[in-house]
Amino acid sequence: MPMTRPLPAVLALVAGLSLFAPAVRAQQVLVEAESFAEPGGWSVDTQFTHIMGSPYLLAHGLGEPVKDATTTVKFPSAGQYKVFVRTKDWVARWKAEGAPGKFQLLIDGKPLAETFGTKGADWFWHDGGTVEITKTDVPVAIKDLTGFDGRVDAIVFSKDANFTPSNDVKELAAWRKKTLGLPAEPVDAGEFDIVVVGGGYGGMGAAISASRMGCKVALIQDRPVLGGNGSSEIQVWSMGGTTLGKYPKLGEIVEEFADSAKSSPGTIEEYGDEKKEVIVKAEKNIKLFLNTQAFAVEMDGNKIKSVTARNTKTSEEFKFRAKLFADTTGHGHIGALAGAEFTMADGSNKENLHMGMSNMWKWVDAGQPVSFPETPWALKLSLADFPHPKASQDGKWGKAEWFWEGGFFRHPINDLEYIRDWNLRAAYGAFNTMKNGEGKAKYANAKLAWLAYVGGTRESRLLTGDLVLSREDIVNKVDYDDGFVPTTWSIDLHVPKEQYAKKYPEDPFISRAIFGEGVDKKNGYPVPYRCFYSKNVVNLFMAGRNISVNREALGTIRVMRTGGMMGEIVGKAASICVKHNALPRDVYEKHLPELKELANLPGRARRETVTAQIDENAPLPATESLQRAKPHRREEGGTAAAGALSIDPAKLAGLVIDDAKATFNGKWSKGTGLKPYVGTSYAYSQGGDASAKFAFEVKEPGSYEVRFSYSLGHENRSKTVPVTVTSADGDKSITIDQQAQPGLENGFISLGTFKFDKAGSVTVSNKGAQGTIAVDAIQVLPATK
Repeated sequence: MPMTRPLPAVLALVAGLSLFAPAVRAQQVLVEAESFAEPGGWSVDTQFTHIMGSPYLLAHGLGEPVKDATTTVKFPSAGQYKVFVRTKDWVARWKAEGAPGKFQLLIDGKPLAETFGTKGADWFWHDGGTVEITKTDVPVAIKDLTGFDGRVDAIVFSKDANFTPSNDVKELAAWRKKTLGLPAEPVDAGEFDIVVVGGGYGGMGAAISASRMGCKVALIQDRPVLGGNGSSEIQVWSMGGTTLGKYPKLGEIVEEFADSAKSSPGTIEEYGDEKKEVIVKAEKNIKLFLNTQAFAVEMDGNKIKSVTARNTKTSEEFKFRAKLFADTTGHGHIGALAGAEFTMADGSNKENLHMGMSNMWKWVDAGQPVSFPETPWALKLSLADFPHPKASQDGKWGKAEWFWEGGFFRHPINDLEYIRDWNLRAAYGAFNTMKNGEGKAKYANAKLAWLAYVGGTRESRLLTGDLVLSREDIVNKVDYDDGFVPTTWSIDLHVPKEQYAKKYPEDPFISRAIFGEGVDKKNGYPVPYRCFYSKNVVNLFMAGRNISVNREALGTIRVMRTGGMMGEIVGKAASICVKHNALPRDVYEKHLPELKELANLPGRARRETVTAQIDENAPLPATESLQRAKPHRREEGGTAAAGALSIDPAKLAGLVIDDAKATFNGKWSKGTGLKPYVGTSYAYSQGGDASAKFAFEVKEPGSYEVRFSYSLGHENRSKTVPVTVTSADGDKSITIDQQAQPGLENGFISLGTFKFDKAGSVTVSNKGAQGTIAVDAIQVLPATK
């Protein structure tokens, strides 16, 4: 949950400007919605500033109207004022029925006659008519009417009857700045050794690592919390192995702040927003700027000279000067502003599709029937059009996971608001079907508990470095001399899941993962340092999913713990640059042995300045009561893997045939992400003509129960897996739903009782199956009477 925080100290440099006061210029009063003194239940949304020009307030109430946002507006004089509200009807672009984002504007407790959020497919100034102002200090409130994501950017009061604000984003930006009375030039926030833009895992790793190696660091984050996709706002649990491979100390910094979530999505507490902030603020060399969004760069030839950022609540602008900069924004925003070379699949056709954005959601059992408003403006879905949110064993909650993903055929930068809003329509439409449609009886007690309004994006710009890492490099285990960061995730690319893409083929919203083989999950493939700095912007580093890889290699490096370790290397390299007055490329060409030495240091190692002696056993500065995560390996599909047996087959009753002893045909991969499983792994197949045969012999003829384990049920699994049991009575075909959770102990299901004279077998294939199939073990037990 976002915490109340003081604004950055540098804001105090703006003399004479009340941080939350509306601006008054030439009989016009501009009130930025995000600057309201009390936002109530409205949230500040910063995701689409590059598209529509400003943060805005969002009424994300999950179908229940949120608490009013309130403030006091100071007018220059009494009189009649025209009123304009910058807003939109967020479903109008699809010509959808209804207007879910309706809200009212209350002036001195009285609503204007006009209802807002009911017009305009694009952002525009909705004319609210006129209002008579009788005093100079007037309470103003924004009243949500639906709880379904109404949005308001700003309010303008004007005594000029002929005045209408511009809808042009560039013109509007200049007018806002003038009307708000902001300084013509941004306030100087100071000079740093490195400015890190983006507060996800890559940015946190870079900032902490650079700080501990003696650099002065500014960490800029446009949200109120750190963690990016791994924050409570988005709730993607952090994947990727740490503390292994060539440099087994890498990842120790990441493990200080990484989440220990048991589920994705999970709970707010599991993602540890507060812990992340405490750890960063404990570093005396870091200045943290939350709610601060970078939007411009100043160049000196092929170097970045400064970054300009805006406080998302007050609109005040600040200039950050530095020798070095790190783009850890995910989208590569700073690189693009600086003219860095990049590649990007733009979604323009099926050959240029890209991985999409996820907006996950959860429901809970309220213990009694709960209503949910009809949503005629949402996607019209039947229960067959989407995977039902995975339910807990006790049926008390359900979660819609990572594969609620859209935007494959949309521009990954320019269409972000479209993609997020489409995902919201999909989620609300699915829940409406559960509550008011076919699922009404089953889900009577279900209450929508959480839906991410901040999207988790997987793929957009890939900034080009001196080396562009490819899938072939990883699979062929090319050993580059500057290989550092171990990537352990499979080459995992997402595409629309055909089963659910039929109704909306141009905008599918459910994905499936295609896992490629070849990644060394035990030791990790060491990603080269030359992927972590720009080819043509000579003082720009990058860490996270926007590094220099092709899109196939992106499939393995994009997970968060891996990105955090990239940041660790970037921070150490930055200290070498400062120490030797060098650039990132110089570290590879002249100082690579020194970077290798720093990469071998424990995460807690530090020095006061870049030339001071390093203390390898320095105490961790953050509150020691904060529990620190242990070194980590987590693989696709689920939980942390310790590397040991999950279930020892030797300790199970009867005859047990593990997948290690099965005969496989076709393409199969090994997995360890879904526990419990028998032995050291399970096997899964995602396509082609594949089968697995478990052959066995019983000691004595008789009747036996045959059990089958396929590891835990998963939404990407097929619901129609053909299984054939060969016994003394011949072949019997059975269809298994592998999305269902196994009901017997140790993760098995029963295939039935069969008569065996001696030899028998169980064969599992993907013939006719839609989705992934998995096999783990067969257990044969004497039948009980």
